[in-house]
Amino acid sequence: MIEGFMGDVPEISDDCFVHSQATILGDVSIAGACLVMAGARIIGDYGRVDILAGCTVEENCVLHAGSFDSWAAGEKGRLVLGEGVVVGHGAVIHGHFVGSRTLIGMNATILEGAVIGDGCIIAAGAVILENTNIPNGSFVAGLPAIIKGSVSGAQSRWVNRPLDEVCQDVALKAARLRCRE
Repeated sequence: MIEGFMGDVPEISDDCFVHSQATILGDVSIAGACLVMAGARIIGDYGRVDILAGCTVEENCVLHAGSFDSWAAGEKGRLVLGEGVVVGHGAVIHGHFVGSRTLIGMNATILEGAVIGDGCIIAAGAVILENTNIPNGSFVAGLPAIIKGSVSGAQSRWVNRPLDEVCQDVALKAARLRCRE
């Protein structure tokens, strides 16, 4: 379901794949070569959500920007996913910014105002607390999440591919999925 909210209508590039069981509501922009899978909810009601090129939002994720309190005060929050971000199954992102080529693990939670740098790995089940700032290249895990170190050599295959390769791969997957509709 793709629909407007209070005059804001989602903008979705033609070369994306959005599953028919995903929900995209309100002030949302999705750039080229992105995948949004079944059960994903991307909500731009109290804020704006910008998803840059080459991102994958897997099944049952929730992406939301802003809060009711800020909206009621006339402020609009914003969530930005940088290029080539992968949001794992069931993750919840209510943060402010996720840097390019970052992997958000399955069922991870990123709370309001958090800023995640480029090339990070947020482990499955991790909970990033409000207004946390995670530097580029960090490996983060735990509840609450803490920086465990830098992304290691074995982990780097998830976050160190050139963005043009990531976008090309996601674009091919999106095209294949669109053909099956």
